[in-house]
Amino acid sequence: MNALRDLNDLMLPMSCVGCPAEGSSLCPDCRSEFGLPAVVPGLAEVVGAPCHALARYRGAAREAVVSYKERGDRALARPLGELMAAALPSLSDGGTADGWWLVPAPSRPAVSRRRGGNHVERLLRFAARAAAERGTPCALAPCLVLAAGAEESVGLDDASRAANLADRVRVRGAGLPPPGTPVILVDDVLTSGATAGASIRALRMAGLEVDAVLALTSARGLGAASAVGRAADRRSVVGHPTRPIV
Repeated sequence: MNALRDLNDLMLPMSCVGCPAEGSSLCPDCRSEFGLPAVVPGLAEVVGAPCHALARYRGAAREAVVSYKERGDRALARPLGELMAAALPSLSDGGTADGWWLVPAPSRPAVSRRRGGNHVERLLRFAARAAAERGTPCALAPCLVLAAGAEESVGLDDASRAANLADRVRVRGAGLPPPGTPVILVDDVLTSGATAGASIRALRMAGLEVDAVLALTSARGLGAASAVGRAADRRSVVGHPTRPIV
């Protein structure tokens, strides 16, 4: 099924998911809806790390995420990954560049199977490659999985989303980043922060701190664009031990 879908993508003329433009899955105008990382308001204290996104979950940005995630448009993995790669230098505060470790947010096993694998991990493979070409070293760490029992979160309120994921995010030791390395948790949409919070707690139990959460889009709106490494932003997370971002 996935092979046939990929062949179909190659044979049919490509058109933009956000507008009638032809020639690419995401045209330059629609790509421009994604900008530099901006603060997602009200989530840092909830999830335990600064939260940022590249666009609001609306318009062409929303169409791109939905087409890639729910409609199986794999041609979008590359442009979305390239957008992530372009954002990574903005996460640096000018310190020593040891290289980012990108951790894709987990999804339910049945959903991942239907999508042919973790869709965030797929786009991050393009992101890591593009970032390296830009001189920003990074590596992929697909170390999170969702245990059985987690249900579809669409339609749930914030409290129900958190309860749905409580103690259900698991860490695979083989995929963990090395201790002490800078880690970014990556997702496609930030809504309540339930997935990010549960993932950060699981990683912390495994001895890793997450420096930032970065998403393609935010359903909560966006604040001003800023460098993730600002000391004031990091100190705002009460009780969260900090270290410099690379």
